[in-house]
Amino acid sequence: YMGIEPSIEEQRWVDVDRLLSNPTAFAEEGFEAASGMREELANVMKVLVIGAGGLGCELLKALALSGFRHIEVIDMDKIDVTNLNRQFLFRAKDVGRYKADVAAEFVNRRVKGAQVVAHVGRIQDETKFPRSFYSQFHLFILGLDNVEARRWMNSMAFSLVEYDSDGAIRPETLRVVIDGGTEGLRGHVKVIIPGKTSCWECDMDLLPPQTKFNICTIAETPRRAEHCIEYAYLIQWDKEFPDRKVDKDCYEDMQWIYQKALQRAELFGIDGVSYSKTVGVIKNIIPAVASTNAMIAAFCVQEAVKVVSNCSIILKNHVMINLEAGVYSVKSTTDPKEDCLICGRVTPLKVRKDMKLGEVVTLLKEDPKYGLAAPIVNSESHGPLLMQGFCDFSDRTLEEIIADGKLTHDDVLIIIDARIACLLYTSDSADD
Repeated sequence: YMGIEPSIEEQRWVDVDRLLSNPTAFAEEGFEAASGMREELANVMKVLVIGAGGLGCELLKALALSGFRHIEVIDMDKIDVTNLNRQFLFRAKDVGRYKADVAAEFVNRRVKGAQVVAHVGRIQDETKFPRSFYSQFHLFILGLDNVEARRWMNSMAFSLVEYDSDGAIRPETLRVVIDGGTEGLRGHVKVIIPGKTSCWECDMDLLPPQTKFNICTIAETPRRAEHCIEYAYLIQWDKEFPDRKVDKDCYEDMQWIYQKALQRAELFGIDGVSYSKTVGVIKNIIPAVASTNAMIAAFCVQEAVKVVSNCSIILKNHVMINLEAGVYSVKSTTDPKEDCLICGRVTPLKVRKDMKLGEVVTLLKEDPKYGLAAPIVNSESHGPLLMQGFCDFSDRTLEEIIADGKLTHDDVLIIIDARIACLLYTSDSADD
């Protein structure tokens, strides 16, 4: 700097500029070092962050401080006082406001040039977030706390992919997904590149089973706070509201369960029932640790820089860290499954014509390969066959539906579900 002290703004980008402006033997194919690369990428690349909680706050900070300029974030939650110990973009005065709004305002205020745009809502809301919304981004970075939302974003990324006449992916339609997650002192980062790596759906069978309690213990001999919470959730809720499911994102529903669990805990002399613990048990949330969030976010953004610039070898394709006994990390590679529901080119589903449509739907919900929630079924040629509040042929066999003229032997069933963002197809043949 010829003796001139660099400004704070210039100092901020020294390391990133050094990384992108110097050649290296460890770069991916196609990397061309250039002094103005950071600024060029900042003007072109658009990143979508899903989640503005503990991990999401760290992701937004790290992205902005790594040179990313056009960042958008989606989150549907409001700030609670219990968030303040680890979600560092929020202050006491922000309690009650939407996380996405406050996080965006904070980063824009602190990082010159950052253009973070906030969105409040569910990622599956097609009115707010149609496919055209997602297609404008180059990267999806996930800071989520549940499997269903991850599956949905994974399927959205793959549904946007288009192929040329030779069957190769058109590069401009490719969106990379970087998934981060934390559980206490453990965390993971997974890089998903359509056509190259396994997707989230491929690795569903690697997920550990959720903790479940014996129903007899819950109902008859509760010994822990968790037993009381599960009793209110599984038994008392159904008695009080038999026609309505619990909305885990609704404060009033969670408050009702908390109060019932507290009453039961007092009856059996059990301590430890709190509102935050109730939410944690119902949503299967493990207490978050700020340092784990920071480390996983750093991993995610490091991969984001590599993906957009090719400046270093991209993770292939999964890393896990464990801070419970020192600092331990392990990298692994998983291959795509040929019959994957999302990234496999063909997903066959054979059904017999003597099966009821409801049995087909049950198969789609119970088979781990599909794991759908509430499928909507349409005939390609004749329209809806199963749609809540509109029509329901679930008690009819496929043969009867064909006889009624609502389905043909060479027809295609179109399956739509909230857990996936693309359509599934299954054809009926005269032989099956």
